[in-house]
Amino acid sequence: MTATARKAPIETVARPAPSGKVVPLGRAPVSRIDLGRIAANLARNVIPPLVVLAVLLAIWQVSCSGAGAPLPPPSQIWADSSDLIAQPFFNNGPQDIGLAWRVLISLERVSIGFGLAAIIGVAIGALIGQSVWAMRGLDPIFQILRTVPPLAWLPLSLAAFQDSKPSAIFVIFITSIWPVIINTAVGVRNIPEDYRNVARVLRLNQLEFFLRIMLPAAAPYIFTGLRIGVGLSWLAIVAAEMLTGGVGIGFFIWDAWNSSRLSDIIVALVYIGVTGFVLDKLVAFLGRVITRTAA
Repeated sequence: MTATARKAPIETVARPAPSGKVVPLGRAPVSRIDLGRIAANLARNVIPPLVVLAVLLAIWQVSCSGAGAPLPPPSQIWADSSDLIAQPFFNNGPQDIGLAWRVLISLERVSIGFGLAAIIGVAIGALIGQSVWAMRGLDPIFQILRTVPPLAWLPLSLAAFQDSKPSAIFVIFITSIWPVIINTAVGVRNIPEDYRNVARVLRLNQLEFFLRIMLPAAAPYIFTGLRIGVGLSWLAIVAAEMLTGGVGIGFFIWDAWNSSRLSDIIVALVYIGVTGFVLDKLVAFLGRVITRTAA
């Protein structure tokens, strides 16, 4: 035997106790929810907008309470349109429905038009970003078409489709596709050359290069275009519904104007603004998730 005794290895597993029970040597740390930090974040993000909103409502109430005021004060809006605020999902007939149902009908059209714009816009943008000749030929045309106001397309779409619903969807599509194309093309052109060299070494075909290299690398640019496009889609559908009719939120505003219901118009504008805000945040959230996954 050697002069120095060999040390026994340290056991890291639980050993049975004399009674037959297993005694754990240690426990994993339990993650705790930091309620203080959550409350601080909520206070930092929620309280300032609420304070500003309360100040604006107070100024609005004071400035529009007098006789002959052009707009109704908030108290009058609540008195006139409390049913639209408190009951957004009522349904009393084809044209007598809550504003939430009208928003959902408009969102259905937006989802179709914007979905088509997203798919086709990413494909065309990838083509333009990859091909110098496609960029030179198509970019000037796209730059001209994207400056056409949304409602300018409505007469042509009505003449082509002979129906208000596909016409509104086309207006959404033609309005929202341009930022998707342009931002996708910029993102594809900015793909590092090292990524392209890796694709050549791996001998990726065009589809594999598009799915495994191009889309992940250009994802931040693509979702920037999608955020701009979804905002334009929501603007376009409200404007188109004012002229095409139906039961969407845009037609509700036009009908309320013809009936001199200013309070209903203001409530509808709040619905439109909140919906647009939610759509923008939803696309931004999807962009963060997908970009993080791709990275």
